[in-house]
Amino acid sequence: MKHLHVVAAIINDSKNHIFATQRGYGEWKDFWEFPGGKMEDGETPEEALVREIREELSAEISVDNFLCTVEYDYPKFHLTMHCFLCSLLTEVLHLNEHEAAKWLTKDELDGVKWLPADLEVIKTLKKQ
Repeated sequence: MKHLHVVAAIINDSKNHIFATQRGYGEWKDFWEFPGGKMEDGETPEEALVREIREELSAEISVDNFLCTVEYDYPKFHLTMHCFLCSLLTEVLHLNEHEAAKWLTKDELDGVKWLPADLEVIKTLKKQ
């Protein structure tokens, strides 16, 4: 089975809202996820996350704290997703790859249809 190593940014704002993005493509179109993406050879998870957020959102972030690693078996691949709490260093976000985005409170996290692996991150966030 194919094995993907990815990173995800759980971006918080000053009001403790969490940034979520909606996929606009592929098999999981319209599902919600935390922004991020595949790690490239030789990158640390933190380096990959800074690069991915720059590519996906034209934004700069601070990778603040490790949150969790999720291992999840999708039908066609195994996913290892390293998740970090992050904060924005720039004020404006541009959706370069996603069709929509929302700032959600912890109480609102269940109001969108998350990708299965991201549901595991939600469980961790709710425990905090």
